[in-house]
Amino acid sequence: MEPNILVVDDDAAIRDALHEFIMISGFTAYKASSSEEAMEILRNNPVEVVITDIILPGIDGLELTKRIKDTYESTDVIVMTGYSGDYSYEEAITKGASDLVFKPVRFEELMLRLKRVLNERLLTNERTEMMGKLQKLAITDGLTGLYNSRHFYSQVEQEIGRSNRYEHPLALLLLDIDLFKDYNDTFGHLEGDKVLQEIGKIITACLRRMDTAYRYGGEEFTILLPETKAAEAITVAERIRIGISNVKFQPASSKQALITVSIGVTEYIKDEVISEFVQRADKAMYLSKKEGRNRVSPLIGEKEVKQSVLPFTYKTS
Repeated sequence: MEPNILVVDDDAAIRDALHEFIMISGFTAYKASSSEEAMEILRNNPVEVVITDIILPGIDGLELTKRIKDTYESTDVIVMTGYSGDYSYEEAITKGASDLVFKPVRFEELMLRLKRVLNERLLTNERTEMMGKLQKLAITDGLTGLYNSRHFYSQVEQEIGRSNRYEHPLALLLLDIDLFKDYNDTFGHLEGDKVLQEIGKIITACLRRMDTAYRYGGEEFTILLPETKAAEAITVAERIRIGISNVKFQPASSKQALITVSIGVTEYIKDEVISEFVQRADKAMYLSKKEGRNRVSPLIGEKEVKQSVLPFTYKTS
């Protein structure tokens, strides 16, 4: 898709000639006779580069350049002037211009400067995209595609801050694959990796857009559920548990294997620290292990352990 270029000049002959030249050169072009008209075009159309004269009625080209950069930061501006003694390159750049050309404009020079600006835009966009990919890699588990444990601790800190500030509920699930070491020892780590990948997909399919899942380490996963009380979190955990237990893994051509998980559920208690929140979810998960695996166990507060864990324990049907 070719870039869109806007020409701004109050001289109709120059404006039309530049507009036609840019169109012939293969770009989409707009034209305006004043700064006000230029801003209106920018409001209604995507424009990559503005080529503007400095001398304009009302708001001059330098002020227009500043307003464009303040409002549309990614739009580049090339300014034109016929008065070399009155305006300097440094002044134009200070206002946010990417380049400056002197009138009378030579089409060949303008095209060289335009292509340079566009090439710099392309390099900047590619660099930004690459940085985004690198940042994502730094917080993503390469095997499952879920976030990693480092990002988990960053996010849980933010969610706890929101929960304390607005007194909104926050739930946490901690999931561990049952007897996963035995599975790896029997079928090999490559087959174990396939299990981890499939579980990551099942977890993701069970969550809302606001929820986030993490590979916490080895065969453990954590799931943050903002705006969620423990009772709702138990429902999500059960959905995940059943989804995983229904999958028939086939690590060898003549064998099928069932995988189950034990899940601990907890809800954040106002003003507690991160370690207390996570340790309680971990303790709830081990309660599921103790009660026979393949189940969901909630643990809201230490006082409620003996009274509430067993009634809310889910066994395989």
